[in-house]
Order: sequence, then C-alpha cells, then structure tokens
Amino acid sequence: MSADDETTTDHRTGAGAEPVPDDEPSPEHRRPDGVTDATVEALGKLSEALEVIEDARGSLYRFHRLTGRADLALGEAVELLRAAGHDRIADRIDREVVGRNVIEGRWTFQLVEEYDDGYYAAVRDAERAARDRLVGGRRHLLEAEMKERERTHGLRHHEARPHDGSPHG
Repeated sequence: MSADDETTTDHRTGAGAEPVPDDEPSPEHRRPDGVTDATVEALGKLSEALEVIEDARGSLYRFHRLTGRADLALGEAVELLRAAGHDRIADRIDREVVGRNVIEGRWTFQLVEEYDDGYYAAVRDAERAARDRLVGGRRHLLEAEMKERERTHGLRHHEARPHDGSPHG
C-alpha cells in the first residue's frame, strides 16, 4: 500500500475506513423532527452571541481581579513610600487613589454583580428559553450538524461521540 492509498477514505462517508460501531451523534445533539434549517441557524447565532458574552464576562472578571491586585499594590507602595520618608506623597496616594471607585460609586465587584444580574442573566435566560421552546433544550445543534458534515465517518478519532471504553463502545 502506498502513502497515497492511505488517503483514499471518502471524507463524508468514511468509505474505505475501518468501521466504528455506533457512530451516530447522541440524541441530545440531533435535530428534533420538524425543526427547520432556519431555526437551527438562528439558534446557532444565538448560541454564538452567548459565547461572545461569556468571553466578555471573563474579561470583566479579569478586569476586576487586575484592578483589585493593582489597588493592593498601591497600598503596598504607600507603605514603602512612608518607610522611605515620603509621607506627603504616600498620604496623597493613600487618600486619593487607594480604595477609589473605578467609576462613580462603584468598585469592580459591583460592576461584575450588575453585569451578571442584568445583561448576562437576560441573554443567558433568553437563549435557554429559545432552545427550550424550539428544540427541547438541545444545545449546539448547529455545531453538531457541522461536525457530522466535516468529520470522516468511520475513522478513529473522528467518532460522533465518546465511546464507553469498551473495544466496541
């Protein structure tokens, strides 16, 4: 067999590959009967939006942690300035900067709480409600269908789902 012969497996059907038993997506990753392509596409876009918001939320938490770390370092700098005999500079930084609100009336934990309880919760709840109503709560149908189109059916490491560890699972 030449190296070229090893690449003759049909990408979509897996023809020519060693069969993998029970190589179908899990029921929770299959489109319910009667659900249109347009609905799956719309839910996919809604899921994408939620994923971007999750990423933004992570950035907000990073901002929260970095700002808190900076404020603690400012407090340490104040103590070091005092120890070095620079009381007036230390007093000014301590008074004007250490513990300061990052925006009017708020520390970063308050920003995180408002984001989580407001915008984030509203989008998360709307996405879940749409999935519940339209596809029985199933997640990532667009991606699951893309996986089915893109994977090499029947080829090891291209299985539809994890196997149970048995030789045939």
